[in-house]
Amino acid sequence: MTTAPSTTTDEASQPATPAPSKSSWAPLRPLILRLHFYAGVLVAPFLLVAAVTGLLYAGSFQAERLVYDHELTVPAGENKLPISEQVSAARKAHPEGTVSAVRPSPEADATTRVMLSGVPGVDEGHTLAVFVDPYTAEVRGSLEQYGSTGALPLRTWIDEFHRDLHLGEPGRLYSELAASWLWVVSAGGLALWFSRRRALRKVRGTKGRRRTLGLHGNVGVWAAAGFFFLSATGLTWSAYAGATIDELRTSLGQATPSVSAAAGGEHDGHGSAAGRAGDAAHGVGLDKVLAAARAERLGDPVEIVPPADADSAYVVKQVQRGWPSKQDAVAIDPADGEVTDVVRFADYPVLAKLTRWGIDLHTGILFGLANQIALMLLALSLILLIVWGYRMWWQRGRGTAFGRPIPRGAWQQVPPQILVPLLAGVAVLGYFLPLFGIPLAAFLAADILLGEIAHRRGRRSYGTPVE
Repeated sequence: MTTAPSTTTDEASQPATPAPSKSSWAPLRPLILRLHFYAGVLVAPFLLVAAVTGLLYAGSFQAERLVYDHELTVPAGENKLPISEQVSAARKAHPEGTVSAVRPSPEADATTRVMLSGVPGVDEGHTLAVFVDPYTAEVRGSLEQYGSTGALPLRTWIDEFHRDLHLGEPGRLYSELAASWLWVVSAGGLALWFSRRRALRKVRGTKGRRRTLGLHGNVGVWAAAGFFFLSATGLTWSAYAGATIDELRTSLGQATPSVSAAAGGEHDGHGSAAGRAGDAAHGVGLDKVLAAARAERLGDPVEIVPPADADSAYVVKQVQRGWPSKQDAVAIDPADGEVTDVVRFADYPVLAKLTRWGIDLHTGILFGLANQIALMLLALSLILLIVWGYRMWWQRGRGTAFGRPIPRGAWQQVPPQILVPLLAGVAVLGYFLPLFGIPLAAFLAADILLGEIAHRRGRRSYGTPVE
């Protein structure tokens, strides 16, 4: 919930907060307060970057529609040309590279996208999208495209900034660190807030640090569920935790299935569904392939992937991730246009569906503009919480200095029957979430070292932390 250091001297002069259980909560509260404070100090900068870039990304969908309106839209006509003619027009304008996929115009006023791979000057992993008027075959432009959502240059730049700060794989550590700790700080903040007396939670009629704390806590409580969701879904495609989650899903038989792209091959649930170097005119051709897919009830929007080689089939898959999701896919033999394999989204395992919906909700696709506005509000809440958290730390100090850190030693007050299971749980979490476990271990090591140095200098102090 709260994302920056938060300690409150206001409660120092107040009677002890009623605890849910004297035997369990009372000794845990100082430990959670210390963790919440230091997690805020160390993690808040990463969360701030994630929140700002996430805010930009949530708005990038609408910005993309405005910036690239000429390429994306056309005046609606009456009869669309065969898809093969549209691809031929794109290839005439851009003979470089190979056709890697085609997305026929999904709406009356939308262009057709012909994606080319291996084009000189286009980044590795990206394609050149050629936009064709489906009624006249006029090429309305070409833009570099990335990802399954068809992100164009503006959204691609913001997406990569949010994901890895344009630093490549090393940069992904920042976003995984933020996702790994967001739920921890949120949970700690919730526990601290609900343990306070109701009279100390109000904002109206307060001022100074009490008012900042009230704003910080109230906004954090309302936004906490969203933060838990962003943390969980962000981890599903992170570098390390994401790999662990994928392994777990596979071991449980919950992996996302895909059609077998082998021409005439049988469905095994895990075949490759995309070819990188296809020939759009291979075999029966695009028009018959699209007709076969339509016969299998694959409605727009769809993407046609040409065969990767002589032994591969065409793959046609639905690419709508808005609600309701359309993710059916079929493989079609290029020799005779017969459907060789079908995968229905309705038949996906439960965890595969939840993962798909979670990612699409996280990225603002599932419910369109409403989804994007909700993400913007969450990002703004996170930014405000961080600012208020640091402001509370400053207000706790004197003059022009931040307040003193929370004293160490809180763990010594926790009974062994609570501390041992707690440490075991943290160790398990640290194993599955290495960007939570490693920083926590590093902090504990540094804290122990600093404590030992202070002890040798005769300045060790174990005080009771105040919030």
